[in-house]
Amino acid sequence: MPVYIGVDFHARQQTISYLTTEDGEIQRLRLEHSQEDLRQGDVRKFYSQFTGEVIVGFEAGGYSQWFEAMLEQLGHEVWIGDAHEIRLLSKRKQKNDKRDANHILELMVSGRFPRLVRRTAESREVLRQMGYRHKLVKMRTMAKNSLQAIALGAGLSLRSRLHSKRGRATLKELNLTAATACQSDKLIELIDYLTTEIERVETWLIERAKSDERVKLLQTHPGIGLLTSLALVHTLHPVERFSNSRKVTAYVGMDPVEDSSADRKRIGSISKAGSRMVRFLLAEAAQVAIRTDRDLRELFNRVSNRRNTPKAIVAISRKLLVRSFIMLRDRIDAEEFLRRGVEARSSRIAHRPTMPEP
Repeated sequence: MPVYIGVDFHARQQTISYLTTEDGEIQRLRLEHSQEDLRQGDVRKFYSQFTGEVIVGFEAGGYSQWFEAMLEQLGHEVWIGDAHEIRLLSKRKQKNDKRDANHILELMVSGRFPRLVRRTAESREVLRQMGYRHKLVKMRTMAKNSLQAIALGAGLSLRSRLHSKRGRATLKELNLTAATACQSDKLIELIDYLTTEIERVETWLIERAKSDERVKLLQTHPGIGLLTSLALVHTLHPVERFSNSRKVTAYVGMDPVEDSSADRKRIGSISKAGSRMVRFLLAEAAQVAIRTDRDLRELFNRVSNRRNTPKAIVAISRKLLVRSFIMLRDRIDAEEFLRRGVEARSSRIAHRPTMPEP
């Protein structure tokens, strides 16, 4: 029997309930994550005392990277659980750290722990870099908008040309106050620094994508570039865990939310339960894809005429997601995907029953 360790993990401390085969009793402990405790290695010291098969389970969180890396270095198996499902499986409404740790341990021992698929170290690193780039782009956009506001306040309207060398020289010639001139100079320095950092991250991502055949397959589809293909590959990996396209759309948060009761049926907006960055990149790719892909453009026109443009963009994004999933699952490029689609439609038309002549 392995050693089961249930952990209620927080950024500053963790509450532990663990079960060993020596005495069969549940032991409880609380470890702090203060700088002094981490320096002394109290957390590592506790987990390194166990040998053999050791399974550590805790809820998914955003500050556990160092903890997961430490457990992997010690050779322990890590189980990440769905926090929502863990809460639903609790029999009592009372909630505290000790009770949560006991509940996680109970689910692990009984085989009911709702495990999530852990991404590989490579996928975690790529997605972390992409998230970092996404934040840098947002910061640069805010800085550019602030610089544009200064120019407009001084009567200079150059739009995107403001960020060229000539536009910046024109901005310096304006009669600005000392404080405003200093602010514009600092914004220009910030924009240049952010641009350099974004280029460095993009170079790193390009190097990671060169040897990945999955990324190259997705880039054969119109509208899907480097960032979108990387995000899809490392978010959906491994694609074999999805039995159909509906599960993929639900995982990314692009499935429609249904609110029906009795004879009333209502389909609302998408759930937005998955990665916000992936949905953003798919929406950007959709706006490019409708320019060259005839089928997607026709779908966009139908939905936009019936509903509106934002809903049409969401529909195209969901279509791109489904296509990407099939391409990754079957290891085919866009040309092969479209060829199979034409053959499938032709087969359905050929087997469609004909109406008898009057």
